[in-house]
Amino acid sequence: MEEMERQAEEIKNKMERQLMLPGNAPDYDLSKVVEYPESFLKGKRVLFLGSSVTYGAVGVSFVEYLVRKDGLVADKQAISGTTLVDEESVFARVGFGNGGSYVRRLKELVKTSNQYECFVCQLSTNDASSGKPMGVISQSRELEDFDTLTVIGAMEYIIAYVRKHWNCPIVFYTACFYENPIYEEMVRNLYVLRDKWGIKIIDLYTDKEFNGISDKERALYMMDEIHPTRAGYLNWWLPEFEKRLEEIMKTGR
Repeated sequence: MEEMERQAEEIKNKMERQLMLPGNAPDYDLSKVVEYPESFLKGKRVLFLGSSVTYGAVGVSFVEYLVRKDGLVADKQAISGTTLVDEESVFARVGFGNGGSYVRRLKELVKTSNQYECFVCQLSTNDASSGKPMGVISQSRELEDFDTLTVIGAMEYIIAYVRKHWNCPIVFYTACFYENPIYEEMVRNLYVLRDKWGIKIIDLYTDKEFNGISDKERALYMMDEIHPTRAGYLNWWLPEFEKRLEEIMKTGR
C-alpha cells in the first residue's frame, strides 16, 4: 500500500512540474483559443482511444483544442501508461484508477449507446518502451482469431471491433519522430494493416516536413522526446489533425 501511495504521489508531482514548463504556460490555456464556427468538424462525434499522448499535458491534448476551436464532439478515452496489448498497467491503475488496456476499455464502451462518425486510435509508445511482443498479421478478419497479447493482434482486434460496432472511419495516429526501433517497426506494420483493412493513418512519425521544426520550437513544443506541451498540441499538432480529419471524414482519403 505504501509503495502505491508513493507512486501516486510521484505522478502528482510530475504533473505539477509539467505545468511549470514554458510550453504549458497560461498563454496556451483553452480559454485563449478562438472558436471557428465554420469548421467542417463542428458537431462531428469522434471517439479517441489512447494513452499519455492522447491524454495530453496535464489532461489537455489536441483533442481539447479540437473541441474548443472546431466544435468537435469528442469522447476521449485516454489513460497514461496503458497499452494496446491487453494487459493491465499497474502505473495507470495507481495513478489514474484504471489500468485497463486499449482493448479492455474499448469493450467497455459498447455498454453505452454512443454512436461515432469517426474513431481515432493512438499507436501507443508504451508498447514499444515496455517491449510487448509484436506478433504477426492474421489471415483472418474474425475477432476470436486475434492474439490481443501481441501489438499487432491487439490492433487488428480494435479495428475489427470498431468496424463491427460502429462501422465508421478508423484512423490510427502515430507519435512524432523519436529514436526507437520497436516503434519504427510498429509504424511499418501499421501500413500493412492499412492495406489489409482500409484504415487511415495520421503519420506524424515519418513525416519529415512535420518533424522539421527548429530547436527553439522543439524546446517549447515538447516535454520530452515523446510528449508535447500544450503549446505543441495547439500550434504544431492541431493544424495537422484539423486538416487530416477533415480530409478523412469528407473525402475518405
